[in-house]
Amino acid sequence: MKYLAIFFTAIFMLLLALMPITADAETQSYRLGAGDTIVIKVYGEEALTLETQITNSGTINYPFLGSLTLIGLTIKEVEQIVYRGLKGDYFIEPNVFVGMVQYRPFYIHGEVKQPGGYPYQPGMTVNQAVALAGGFTERASQEKIAISREGSKVESERGTINSPIQAGDTITIEQRFF
Repeated sequence: MKYLAIFFTAIFMLLLALMPITADAETQSYRLGAGDTIVIKVYGEEALTLETQITNSGTINYPFLGSLTLIGLTIKEVEQIVYRGLKGDYFIEPNVFVGMVQYRPFYIHGEVKQPGGYPYQPGMTVNQAVALAGGFTERASQEKIAISREGSKVESERGTINSPIQAGDTITIEQRFF
């Protein structure tokens, strides 16, 4: 019995230790889009700190570099673009940091109590989105869920309560028929 308790404790600690790695990996692979807010910092250069929202055209304006198109890029790719742009002409070896401030929202409508746009967080599911929207109405179908992916040419895909969502998605909770 003692070994079983040690085994489960070890498994729990391992899962707990891996959670930040998984969340960080998801953030690192996240593709930027219009409406995302990011921060760019260059160590030792406060004048180059910029917190900005990516425009509908997918661009931002950054000092010395002008207009940068960031739509579809990861945070690491943006760091490299700023690093390469500043290195040589302006700095010998710039130390660039780019981070997420706020993800673009997802939208939920249909049979939820408070339809609308809500802030996205990595790892969200339809169930969490419904909770943010105040829960299901009495007439909501938990089986008829449609998810429209931002930028997808496909009309929509069927989802379940446990389906993962992405920033910019539109979730429709349909009505059930008695």
